[in-house]
Amino acid sequence: MTAKIVLTVAALTLREVARRRVLRALAVLTAVLLGLSAWGFSRIDAEFGGLTSGEALMAATIVLNLVMFGLSLIAALGTAFLAGPSMAGEIESGIALAVLARPVRRAAVLLGKWLGLVAFGSGFVLAAGFAQLLIVRFTTGYQSPQPVAGLVLLAFQTTVLLTLGLLLSTAISPMASGIVAVGLFGAAWVAGVVGGVGTALGNDSVAQVGTVSRMILPTDGLWRGAMYAFQDPILLSPQLIGHPLVGDAPLTGPYLGWAAVWVALVAGLAALAFQRRDL
Repeated sequence: MTAKIVLTVAALTLREVARRRVLRALAVLTAVLLGLSAWGFSRIDAEFGGLTSGEALMAATIVLNLVMFGLSLIAALGTAFLAGPSMAGEIESGIALAVLARPVRRAAVLLGKWLGLVAFGSGFVLAAGFAQLLIVRFTTGYQSPQPVAGLVLLAFQTTVLLTLGLLLSTAISPMASGIVAVGLFGAAWVAGVVGGVGTALGNDSVAQVGTVSRMILPTDGLWRGAMYAFQDPILLSPQLIGHPLVGDAPLTGPYLGWAAVWVALVAGLAALAFQRRDL
């Protein structure tokens, strides 16, 4: 019975997301980004005559990581501003009270919404990322060494952020939860860049900034793992250590395990906060 309620809420969440203007905005932003990237990659291909094969490969893989970061940013904005209204909006409008007046557990409703948002966010990232990889393949001939792993890590990053957004939406307004989630996403990325600079300079204290931030909010850690999966090994040169568009090493099993535990903990906190929330 509970599983049926969860799946029903997930399906309703997907239908609700499809009706929102955020979806159309995401589609437009993604189309613009893919169009610009197709033009940019075709220009790289046009310059191959003046570049060595190594320089052309390096340019293609760095630009690919840049465009993928753009996609992850669009996904972050979309999921953060969808997760907020999905809970806080329904609480403010009274819809949540009408639904929960029936014999329906709050945790089941929350889990259903989480599943619906994960399906939407992951589907968006996988579809847009796959389209981007095809564009790169046909315009430059470059093929990522681990495309599936990279796309899965991007989808995981989206899941982390929307889980955080769902937790925030149980306590603050829809707009505020979206702004805070995106702000933390940006802060984690900046901290990761600072940590990379510390690694490049051999400053352990500064390097710890990135390490700690990736433990507190795993979005930047997952993004760096995705970059490593998309890029050619030619970028793993000492001169590019700490570069914001280069992944220095693959993600370890323990870190992926921590990211999964992080999602479970934050989702559990969201369920606890929603259970105690006065509707």
